[in-house]
Amino acid sequence: MLAIIDRVKFDGLKSRDWLVYKYPNEKIVMGSQLIVNEGQVAVFVKGGQIYDLFYPGAYRLTTDNLPILSNVLNLFYGNKTPFSAEIYYINLATKLDMYWGTPDPIQLIDPKYFVKLRIRSYGQLALRLDDPLLFFKEIIVSLNKDDLVVYDKVQDYFRGMLITYIKTALANKIIKEKISALDIAAEIPGITNDLKGKITEEFKLYGFTLINFHIQSINFPDEDFDQINIILKDLAKMEMLGEERYEKMRNLDISEKAASNRNGMGTFVTSKELSKNSIQQNNELVKQAFSQICPSCNGMIASSSKFCNLCGIKIEPKTICPSCEYENEGDSNFCTSCGTKLARLFCQCGNELHENDRYCNNCGNKVEPIATE
Repeated sequence: MLAIIDRVKFDGLKSRDWLVYKYPNEKIVMGSQLIVNEGQVAVFVKGGQIYDLFYPGAYRLTTDNLPILSNVLNLFYGNKTPFSAEIYYINLATKLDMYWGTPDPIQLIDPKYFVKLRIRSYGQLALRLDDPLLFFKEIIVSLNKDDLVVYDKVQDYFRGMLITYIKTALANKIIKEKISALDIAAEIPGITNDLKGKITEEFKLYGFTLINFHIQSINFPDEDFDQINIILKDLAKMEMLGEERYEKMRNLDISEKAASNRNGMGTFVTSKELSKNSIQQNNELVKQAFSQICPSCNGMIASSSKFCNLCGIKIEPKTICPSCEYENEGDSNFCTSCGTKLARLFCQCGNELHENDRYCNNCGNKVEPIATE
């Protein structure tokens, strides 16, 4: 059985990580001394209801400063009868060293280099509790006897909201605004300001004021950057050699690899060992892989062309049958050669997918087709 107390005080914790502390003794008498230190408030609770609030100072508990609770308990001036009430101390000091980070990477397709990246981010924020009653009403149901609420619990509570906002902001910046992950560092101040405005409103709902919010890093693994580095090296070669010489060099590389494959496994054929006809033949294969024939003038044009650059005719898209590889008109629903249905797959973002796609090259999400035509 707890003893009746005549002095109530809590000096806090050395770590200063506490937010709510429930005083262990609930047996009190009128005339007891209540001490509330700077940066604290004390809340009197009875039956789950908040009755009286005390700010920093020293108090002698009387019916004058406990008017609501005294009325409920029928306490009279000078009455020394013990009464029962829960006393909670709440910390109002600013908490500066609260760190956050994305627990799992955000998988996105870089809009500039078309490489899938696993992006992470971390940073720091500072909070101050300015409306203790609003906060206390939200968490009172989760408090247990002799409970101590530390800031880690607050971080756990808000982590889901915070990470959702951060992931959405990064995805919008990279996907919608087409900002490469390599250039994202220059966007951090803008992303920070946008997030701070949104997060501030969420914390206000629980009585908190967001003092500071910082993004310290937006990064991705080195192995993801290795893929981009290969592309950057190729771009640097093209800048040095010029586009025409670079294309010739690339064609020669492809020719050598193709010739090597045709000569069997373990056999490597250098460009000197290739005959002139063999080189020309492989170059023609490379050219055809990235070209198409105009149906009007029979000229060779780029495979991505919408109009022929030789005669000006509009190039209608073609649909390749997956069964017989017959080239059908782009709007065909069935193959005119074998009758196979020509289904078109779409991502949830509306982007058309290829049959073997595992991730959408528009939004970066794992492929879950939602419609066919």
